Amino acid sequence: AAELEYESVLCVKPDVNVYRIPPRTSNRGYRASDWKLDHPDWTGRLRVTSKGKTAYIKLEDKVSGELFAQAPIDQYPGIAVETVADSSRYFVIRIQDGTGRSAFIGIGFTDRGDAFDFNVSLQDHFKWVKQETEISKESQEADTRPKLDLGFKEGQTIKLNIGNMTTKKGGAPKPRVPGSGGLSLLPPPPGGKIAVPPIPPPSSTAIANHVTPPPVLKSSNVSSADILLDLDAPPSASKAPASASTDLWGDFSTASSAVPNQAPQQSNWVQF
Repeated sequence: AAELEYESVLCVKPDVNVYRIPPRTSNRGYRASDWKLDHPDWTGRLRVTSKGKTAYIKLEDKVSGELFAQAPIDQYPGIAVETVADSSRYFVIRIQDGTGRSAFIGIGFTDRGDAFDFNVSLQDHFKWVKQETEISKESQEADTRPKLDLGFKEGQTIKLNIGNMTTKKGGAPKPRVPGSGGLSLLPPPPGGKIAVPPIPPPSSTAIANHVTPPPVLKSSNVSSADILLDLDAPPSASKAPASASTDLWGDFSTASSAVPNQAPQQSNWVQF
């Protein structure tokens, strides 16, 4: 699993100073004022990387990138990286070589922002390590807990109670709500009557233009000569329009007289 893990870069600072520090004489902590700050023992580049849960502080040459020293960190804050008591720009780290030997050296940044980024990169990495540890611990505890068997046992049944449904086979059917399906007409209002529209009376012009055939006389005493005599007689003004309808040519003369402001025209035709 360690071979499959890849190395990621957390922080890179181009300028860092390295100091040889005197051994600690008491438990009061390190102080940067005890170092020769004006004369650093080495100057180079700092890179913070991580591989798995372990972080590494690597001091490299600015030009060639050759590794000068390396400090593996398993816990932060811890003994591998410590802050000094009198400044926020200086730290004490524990470097190790491949043979297992270790030594404590002091590092410092000329810019306070570089020191802040270095500190935050280590904090973020070990915060992630803590979260991963808690998640893996919870998953292991979940695997060891007894699993709940939610399946039905042999012969076990379940009863469902659904509302608005009859449980008996012979239950009365649900009454059908009128109007839910099909068309339904509303009843007339109480005491109301449907008004029939009145039939308009026939127009007098339509009556005048209508040619009424002569009635057939039931009496056998009237001859055809009497009929011809009626044609020569002018229509009487005192008779009703119903009696004047006996004249075959009366409607024609009435229609011609109904046209207003029309001058009389002479015609060669014989007027009856």
